[in-house]
Amino acid sequence: MEYVKLGRTGLEVSRICLGCMSYGVPDRGNHAWSIDEAESRPFIQRALEGGINFFDTANRYSLGSSEEILGRAIRDFARRDEVVIATKVYGRMRQGPNGGGLSRKAIMREIDDSLRRLGTDYVDLYQIHRWDYDTQIEETLEALHDIVKAGKARYIGASSMHAWQFARALGISERHGWTRFVSMQNLVNLLYREEEREMLPLCAAEGIGVIPWRPQARGQLTRDWDYTSIRTETHPADPPLARPARARPCFSVHARLPCRMAHPRAPQTHAV
Repeated sequence: MEYVKLGRTGLEVSRICLGCMSYGVPDRGNHAWSIDEAESRPFIQRALEGGINFFDTANRYSLGSSEEILGRAIRDFARRDEVVIATKVYGRMRQGPNGGGLSRKAIMREIDDSLRRLGTDYVDLYQIHRWDYDTQIEETLEALHDIVKAGKARYIGASSMHAWQFARALGISERHGWTRFVSMQNLVNLLYREEEREMLPLCAAEGIGVIPWRPQARGQLTRDWDYTSIRTETHPADPPLARPARARPCFSVHARLPCRMAHPRAPQTHAV
């Protein structure tokens, strides 16, 4: 296994990251195709045996059961200081006010809930899962900074947003002296290459580590195009940039072209 620094940090991660969205209780949340704990544990154990030290999950995955499964497996198969655990915040966890999003109140509750489910007192990488159009980014960034200073997260990252939004967040953090995002987890594969236009060059210029999600395009790059499964039947592909309909429209290009990347590569690890 090869190991790389995550962006400009000193954190060493395996070049392959095991994404844990598939592991969870099927009747919790909206991932009916997820596999339960008994089926999940061998995958996590094999990843550890193969040298993978980087594991990515989210509070929203199967409404927290993915974090629970990962936490118990890490406790049984590895030492906490030898692995890098990443999780995310934003998705709705319960009905009613403050049940999701990136307000200070939501973030402070969700980090504690994630730590409890993971069975650890800190996460290595705490990521915002999407851009919150209903909360000022300054509020979100200051809350994340406070979480790092409280020792509940070592680093912070972001996922799936427009390059201008990410650039703005980096600038605001720098201006206020707050903890800066060190990673971007975005949709990158040979079927969706829009990120090559602005986001990847921005990450390269700013020393941001890139953690592509869905690098195999949900299996479309590795199996027959007419393949079907419980997941393909129950989980339609999400738009790459999830945003409310009232948000200002933008345009993206889906390219299936065998062309070369024409910009410096950002440091990358791959989530599978």
